[in-house]
This record gives sequence, C-alpha cells and structure tokens, in this order.
Amino acid sequence: MSFDTAIRTLYRRLLQAWNDRDAAAMAGVFVADGSMVGFDGSNLAGAESIFCHLQPILSKLPTPNYVASVREVRELGPDAILLRAAAGMVPRGKGNINPALNAIQSMIAVRQDGEWRVAHFQTTPAAFHEHPERSDALCEELREALRAGGLNAIGGA
Repeated sequence: MSFDTAIRTLYRRLLQAWNDRDAAAMAGVFVADGSMVGFDGSNLAGAESIFCHLQPILSKLPTPNYVASVREVRELGPDAILLRAAAGMVPRGKGNINPALNAIQSMIAVRQDGEWRVAHFQTTPAAFHEHPERSDALCEELREALRAGGLNAIGGA
C-alpha cells in the first residue's frame, strides 16, 4: 500500500471514530505522546489525555458527523507524512453541512514499528474573516464531498 493510501486510510479511521462517537478508537490512532488541537482551541498532549478529553464529549453530546476533502498528502521524510484537508460537519438528523463548523485540518503521521499513527492533529475553524467567497467555495467543496460519499470519498483528492 502506498503511503498516500495508508495516510488517507488513517485519516478516515480518525474521523470515523469521531462519527461513531468512539473516544477509545479515536485516541487509539495516536502515538502514545501524540498531540491534538481541537476546534475550540483545546490543546491535548498524549493519547490518554486525548481519550479523557473526548470521552465525555462523544458519550454525552449529539456531536455532528464529519465529512472531509483531502487537499494534500506530502512526505516530510521516510517516516513522516503531512495530510491537509478541509472538513465540515453534518448535524445528526440533517442532510447538509453546518457552515459555522467548517474547518481546515492538518494531520502529521509517523511510522512506528511499521504502522502509521497520528503524531499531531489540528482542527482550525475556517472563518475566512472578510472573505465570504472563500467560505462559499469551501462549503461547495464539502457539499461535493458529502454527495460523493462523505468519509468514503476521502480516497480521492
């Protein structure tokens, strides 16, 4: 399997764990000392910290589902890959993204013992202050990803 396919699969697993509201599965894709910066600015260090942060959120709140569009997968070194993506969220029971929750995501994956794992994951709100045309373009990109199958469409760029 090419690194591109492996990294897209890892990213899909990460977002699918969120959609499944499974904090253990989401934290489980990280290296032990991995880090995450959440949409709200939460800065987490370590897979255990990530799990402890996500567990109450995913177990108690009706979190929306991710849909994503991968924009780039780039090798940083033989055992480090950068993935950049646009992500939107579809509230449960709805059929369209909520533009207020659109984000740009970055994931750095590293290979440990022959397996790709997340070293860092960051979600930044896509506010595009003073550039509504960028927000509109992102919404269309994410709606196209949703029409194409949401997370199942991550394999394409």
